[in-house]
Amino acid sequence: MKTKQLWLLCLLLVVVTTQPVQIQAQPASAAPAAEKFKSWKIPNVSNGAECYFSPNGKTLIYNGKEVGDSTFMVYTINVDGTNRKRINDKGADACSYFHPKGKRIIWTSTRDHLDMHPGNYSEVKDYPQGAELYTSDLEGKKVKRLTNNQVYDAEVTYAPDGHKILFGRQIDGKMDLWTMNPDGSNQQQITFTPDWQEGGALYLPDNKTIITRAWKKSEEDNRSRSMHLFTLQEDGSDFKQITFEEGTHWAPSPAPDGIHIFYVKVLPPHNYDIFLLNLQTMQEQQITSSPSFDGFPSISPDGKTLAFSSSRGNKPGDRSLSLFLMDVSELGLGKKGK
Repeated sequence: MKTKQLWLLCLLLVVVTTQPVQIQAQPASAAPAAEKFKSWKIPNVSNGAECYFSPNGKTLIYNGKEVGDSTFMVYTINVDGTNRKRINDKGADACSYFHPKGKRIIWTSTRDHLDMHPGNYSEVKDYPQGAELYTSDLEGKKVKRLTNNQVYDAEVTYAPDGHKILFGRQIDGKMDLWTMNPDGSNQQQITFTPDWQEGGALYLPDNKTIITRAWKKSEEDNRSRSMHLFTLQEDGSDFKQITFEEGTHWAPSPAPDGIHIFYVKVLPPHNYDIFLLNLQTMQEQQITSSPSFDGFPSISPDGKTLAFSSSRGNKPGDRSLSLFLMDVSELGLGKKGK
């Protein structure tokens, strides 16, 4: 997989990095002894990333390119690698998420704009302007289109209680965060920062605080630019920067305890690793330490299992990503009192 194809996975994220991704293939025997937590690969995923748990913790939804796919599509799969399902069969898909009740999903696709320039989910200046948001049942049926504006709508998630949908929208090259009701009504822009480009946002468990990553539009042409994490309230108020060190701080994912978040930091020279940050003390802990790419962290509802995408174990020349799980139960990240 070519470098920029990696970010076609969205990342939600859509995913924009501050510097070129350089995935280094590592033999399966190269798992570093320094990693504290046990991890294992989910079988039956050829090339996939940005996965999120279902509310019961038994299933993942991810963006993948499996055998026969011409582009990346949305899939669901059990955590043991069984029952893999493709949700959509046309266009190019990106970010996806489970509804908190677990009976429906939301996802991004260009399926209704096949006549438009396809764009590239990995290139901020070429995002697919025909990317729209859809909901469906768990089989990809009973599809409902929520947006209809022919701009870039992606990087979508639900509030933990389902009262709002949170997503990123790019208009005329400018990225901001938006919310809407679960039925697609009442679409509201909540960030209006002239330079910061927000995206890849999720709600914290309190259903009112949002964590997002952002980069500066004025630095988009720079070969290397910083990306930082911010918190804000649902109405866009109290916009606070929480990382300040130069470099990439990307793909934030809240833990169920409402205190910690996982995110990705790029260590020299180009090593993507996952960190845990305490939002109260601002102390961080490195979670992965593989020389391969580790990214797109997502925690299970009970706070015991971390899902992430990685190139670890790849043969030389193989630039695909696999889905991994990691036992982080000893960190105590579950909801308070549980």
